[in-house]
Order: sequence, then structure tokens, then C-alpha cells
Amino acid sequence: MKKIWKLEEVNILFQKPFLDLMFEAQKIHRKYFNPNEIQISTLLSIKTGLCPEDCKYCAQSSRYKTNIKKEKLLDIAKVLKAAKKAKASGSNRFCMGAAWKNPQERDMPYLLNIVKEIKKMNMETCMTLGSVNKTQAIQLAKAGLDFYNHNLDTSPRLYKKIVTTRTYQDRLQTLDIIRDSGIKICSGGILGLGENNTDRAELLMQLANLKKIPESVPINMLVKIKGTPMEKNENIDNIDFIKTIAVARIMMPTSYIRLSAGRENMSQNMQTICFMAGVNSIFYGCKLLTTNNPNQSDDLRLFKKLGLQTKKINIKNAQIESVIQK
Repeated sequence: MKKIWKLEEVNILFQKPFLDLMFEAQKIHRKYFNPNEIQISTLLSIKTGLCPEDCKYCAQSSRYKTNIKKEKLLDIAKVLKAAKKAKASGSNRFCMGAAWKNPQERDMPYLLNIVKEIKKMNMETCMTLGSVNKTQAIQLAKAGLDFYNHNLDTSPRLYKKIVTTRTYQDRLQTLDIIRDSGIKICSGGILGLGENNTDRAELLMQLANLKKIPESVPINMLVKIKGTPMEKNENIDNIDFIKTIAVARIMMPTSYIRLSAGRENMSQNMQTICFMAGVNSIFYGCKLLTTNNPNQSDDLRLFKKLGLQTKKINIKNAQIESVIQK
């Protein structure tokens, strides 16, 4: 029977001594995963900028003056070339993001074709396109889309101060639509938006109490982008960030916890402790949509230093098998 978390239970986890919390998270991590294996994804922006939403952290909002290069939908040949490059570099999942509030019907043939072509490369696929309706979700599922990313960002309380063009309930409804279509869910949040531990606890509680926990949970550290309302936000404390990852691992033991945006600003020591807290997935490559990411060579050196092996997939008859890279 699935556990339903209460806020007081989550707050107790956050109040635990750091080393006790890390020990508990590591025990759970080892129960469900190979602790020396890491899943690698690559993220590509297939449509950049001019988003009508007002997310106060985002460089792609049309409401803020940022220095991003605005681009229409990429030619499919460029997307497939990027996917091939990602696979050659070791990624087993190719993720694509479009700066939309929601995709239009005219965009669906393009999106469905991309999914089908990348699946032929024996890679997992993921998209983040804003809200989708039931028909669109079913179309994406039939095309073979494995994951759909739609982050909750933060707690319901703080969310109202971060985004006004989409409600928290809108986000939850999109996740329900995705789950009902059979696509796996990738959903997490951003730390450093001005939240406190209660907000972090409420975010994780929302995720863990979905009818089925997300298969993938990205934890982002705010990248402060000039021109956005959050460019001068106070940095989140490293220990608070790591504790949030550890609590996420305890609450969602079978999920892949992904260290996402902000990794470029983390030392190797910081990333290593995040792996110890339960992280077993990262984004790989020079860009995360519009923000920088560590160099691939730096990641490979860190993996070698830590003895981490990358997770590979073999897709046969729509079945995914995991083997450790030797």
C-alpha cells in the first residue's frame, strides 16, 4: 500500500541531524538502486524564448529582458543530430523542451515525428512542452514518449508568488493527464526561490503523494539570470540543498533523483555529497535549455574518480532493460 505523507512527518525528517539523515537516505538508496550507477540524460531546447508565462526565475519568459537567443522550432534534422551526439557521448535519455504554455495542434505532427525517430536510435525520450490535453498526451504515448517533465517548482504557498499565469492545480492536472496516458512522470522543483524548509517539505509531500510517485525527480538549484525578477535572490545553503535531496530519496525510494540546473556552480565535493544523499541521475552536456552545465570531460573525470558507472538501456519490443556499463 502506497504511503501518504503528512507534513509533520516530512518536517521531522528535515529536523534530523545531518549525518543521521544521510545514513537513512543512503540505506534506502542502496535497497532500491546500485549505488555506483548513474543515469545520464541530455536536454535540448527545441524552441527557445518568447514564452507567455511569467515564471520569475525563467530567462525564456517574454516578460523579462534577458540575453537569450530566441529561436523558433528547430529543424528536425538538427534535433536528430543532437540526439545522435548525445547517445555517442553516453546519454541514454534525450529530453526536449519547448518554451510554450502549451503545444498547439499544428505542432503535434512535428513532435510525434521526433519521438518516433529518436526511439529508433534505441534511446529513451522525454519532453517538456507546458500543459497538454488528454488527446495530445495519448498521441505522445502512442508515438513512444517515455517521460514527460512538468515540475511543481515549489510549495503551493510560495508558488503563487513565483507564477501567476498557471495555477498549482493546473500543474497537478497536467501530471494526472500524463499519468493516465501511460507516460512516465518527471517532476521536481527548484531550490533557492526564497522558500523555507516548510516549503521544501510541502513540495516533496506533493510529489510523493501523487497517485504514483514520479519515476524521475529533478532537483534544481536556482540559476540567477540577469533580467529576471530573481536575479538577486539569496543563495540556498549547501547543507539545506543536500538535506532536501536526502529527504526526497527517503520519501521517494524508487525514483531517480536528478541533480539538474545549477550543477555548474557546484564543486565536485558538493556533487559527491549529493550522490551520497541519493542522487543517481544528472543532465549531461554543455547546456540545460538556456543555462550552462559542467563540461562533459569534467563529469567523466568525476565519475572515474568516484567509480560511478553509467546506466545503459536496451529497448526491445518496448521493454527497457538496464545493464551496467563495463
